[in-house]
Amino acid sequence: MLKIRLARTGKKNKAQYRVVVADARAPRDGAFVDRLGHYDPTVDPAIVVIDEEKARYWLGKGAQPTDTVGHLLKKQGVLEGAATE
Repeated sequence: MLKIRLARTGKKNKAQYRVVVADARAPRDGAFVDRLGHYDPTVDPAIVVIDEEKARYWLGKGAQPTDTVGHLLKKQGVLEGAATE
C-alpha cells in the first residue's frame, strides 16, 4: 500500500518536511516513490508547496494520505471538503 506522507528534513529544532509517496512499510525518512512538494511549519504562516497534478495522480492510483498530509491537501484544494485550520 502506498502512503502520501511527510519525510523530515532540516536541522535539529528547525524541522522541514518533504511531501512524498512511499510504501507504508518504508521508514519515515527512507526510500520513497515520488516527491510531491514540501512543508515548512517553522515560519508564520507555514509554507506549503504541493504539485497538485502529481497529488491527484497518486490519489487516483490509490495512495492514502496520512492525517497531516490530508489537512495540507485540503488547504491546497486537492481533496474535497472544508479546509481545517
